[in-house]
Amino acid sequence: MLRKDIEEKYPFISLIQYGGKEYVGIIVNQDQYITSVYDYSLIKSMRDKKYFLELGEIWWMESNRLLPITIFLQKHMPYFRFCLKNMNTKDVNILLGPVVNLGAIQNKRIKRKSIQMIRKPKK
Repeated sequence: MLRKDIEEKYPFISLIQYGGKEYVGIIVNQDQYITSVYDYSLIKSMRDKKYFLELGEIWWMESNRLLPITIFLQKHMPYFRFCLKNMNTKDVNILLGPVVNLGAIQNKRIKRKSIQMIRKPKK
């Protein structure tokens, strides 16, 4: 039931298994060595939990989802630095949710067209 609620209401939330424990939160970045996650369970106040979910929804709806939430909402996320966890990627198992990888952005190439404007001489 909880998993279904996360999938429908909060698609930006990831469910992660690490070291025999499950963590719920937003993945900041995952590379070949380290996975960084904002652990939702470490947020104590209901007001802060609600604010965290609002920021996650803003990130999910307004960004291209390739940028980490820390870059997209860089003025708001330092408030939640206390719940940021770094995990060894080889021991992380993503059970549900999106994964952000800054390295993937670097590998994509953008094709740009060059347009040259020429003035017609007056006759």
